Order: sequence, then structure tokens, then C-alpha cells
Amino acid sequence: MKTMSFTQAVDDAISQAMADDLRIVVFGEDIPLLRRDLLVRFGPKRVRGTPISESAFLGAGVAAAMAGLRPVVEIYMVDFLGVCMDALLNHAAKVEAFSGGKWTAPVVVRAPCGGGYGDGGQHEQSLWGWLAHIPGLTVVVPSIPADAGSLMLAALQHDGPVIFLEHKLLSETCLEFLGSGGRRNIEYDVPAQGTRGPVPRKWEPLPIGKAALRREGTDVTVVSVGVGVHRAMEAAEILEKEKISVAVLDLRTVAPLDKTTLSEMVAQTGRLLVVDEDYEGFGLSGELAAVLLEADIPFKYARVCTQTTIPYARSMEDHILPNVQRIRTAIKEFLHPTRDTRG
Repeated sequence: MKTMSFTQAVDDAISQAMADDLRIVVFGEDIPLLRRDLLVRFGPKRVRGTPISESAFLGAGVAAAMAGLRPVVEIYMVDFLGVCMDALLNHAAKVEAFSGGKWTAPVVVRAPCGGGYGDGGQHEQSLWGWLAHIPGLTVVVPSIPADAGSLMLAALQHDGPVIFLEHKLLSETCLEFLGSGGRRNIEYDVPAQGTRGPVPRKWEPLPIGKAALRREGTDVTVVSVGVGVHRAMEAAEILEKEKISVAVLDLRTVAPLDKTTLSEMVAQTGRLLVVDEDYEGFGLSGELAAVLLEADIPFKYARVCTQTTIPYARSMEDHILPNVQRIRTAIKEFLHPTRDTRG
């Protein structure tokens, strides 16, 4: 095993795949700078910069995928998918179903997501629930470098469109950018466990749609993705000192969901807490509850989500986004519902 940062792991997996498959190309805004190692190795024909026109270059990526290439299209932030959603919603996601399987669109859309650094609600959304709502899209949200690289390799081998989301607080490339422009005095709550870690010497694809149990526990099952997994792990370590046993399940992919592992874990503890940095209403947190209800599993349920528009003020973000204190409070309320859990 060797050690890599989150972004290095993703780029290394792409590099390995590009060496094996000449159909893989990478393009997007500022890509010659952001992916300069790939540019040096594979040249400007396969690693290309684009104008600031998401509709144009994502549309080109979908068309290129239908024509036989396997593009990785980078969107600067997931929020900007709002500019070019037609290519995903009405074309990439539907072409296989509409053509009876004769056409596919194996495009990987790579985008940073998430907040916690004071950039406001137009730049800090997560949106995996919105994207997973669309039939035909696969949505991947890794939490550690080893999973990030292996899931990117799986995405590049998948025969349909994949949205690959990287939380900005796990990505040193994003953190380097976010820490500039007068923001050096802002503290980010960055999970050290996720930004760097051991990775395999040769990448192998992980099964898409398979969750990972990060921590065993008997009192409550906490389910999350991305940074939320690390927040849950930190809360679980604190609560262990109070004799509260917390299991932490990392979904790793939002679409498809690992319904089997989810059901098994919640059946064991009888309690589910969903930690979701995406919006609460009509999203992942409600879908997980529906899956368990349809499976006729008895359980108690709570969620810690983003409930409203993310504010610009960094201090206000801590009241909006899921954090360790909100997770601890929710878990303690499960076990002691009549007791004051604000401490």
C-alpha cells in the first residue's frame, strides 16, 4: 500500500485508465492547470481546456460518449450543473432506455460539492439527491482516497452516465483554491481521515452500489456519504465514552443504493440516523426511510440534514450544515428522549 491525497487518488486512477483505454479523454474549465500531470503524460488532444460554457462542453461530452469515446467532463462546482442540466436530464440519462439499449452514453461528470467554507448557497450545495432522482444516472460520493480512486475506475468502466462528486473539504485542490483570495483567516473543519490515506498500488474497480461499514455499533445506525461519514465517525468516538455504541455506514453511492446492507444494519440496531449535507426535503434522507418501511423493518428514525438555503456567513453555516454536535444531539435524543441533550 501507498499513501495519497483524495485528489491524487482520483487522478491516479484516471491516469491508469487512460493508459489502458485510448477512448478516455478529459476536458473542462482550467483542466490543463488542474490536471497538469495528466496533460504532461497524455497530451493536449486527450486533456483539454474548454471555454466557460457548461452547456456546450457537457453537451459535447454526452455526444462524444454516444459516438464511442469515454469522456471525463469536469464541472467546476456541482451547482453549475444547473446551467447545463438538459444534457444529463433529457439525453444522457434516457438514451439507453429510448434506444432499447442500442445507444449508451458512458460519460463521467466529475464535480466538487459541499460547503463549510463560506461561499454561499450558489457554490456550496451537494445535490446528490436531486441527481439520483433521475432514472439512468449513477451518483457516486466517496469519503476516503482508496474508495475515490477505485470508484472512479468503476465509473470509467460503466456503460452509462456517472456523476462523480468530491466534497471540497476532502480535496486539496479545492482547499488550495478556497484558501486564497483573502480567506486565509477562515478555519475549515477538514476531516483529516478523509483527505489522505492508504491506497492500492494498482487500482481495481469497486462495485458500484455497495456500501461500507466504517464502524460497528449496537445502539444506532448512522448512514451518510462524503464528509458526513467523517462527522459521524467523530461523533461516534465521543459517544463511545458515554457508553453509546454507534454503527456508521458509508453508502459510497447514492444511486444505486445498497438497500440490502442498509436493511441489515438498521434491523440490528432498530434506529436510523441519516446525516445528509444535501437538502432535507424530497431527498436521500427520506428515500432511505422509504426503503426500510417498504421492507417492513421496525425502526426509529431521525435525520440531520441541510434544511434551507446555505448562507454566506461562515458562522451561520454551522447552524445549517450537519456537524458533529448536531449528530451527537440527535443520537442522544434517540436513547434519552426526555432528557435535555443540548450539552
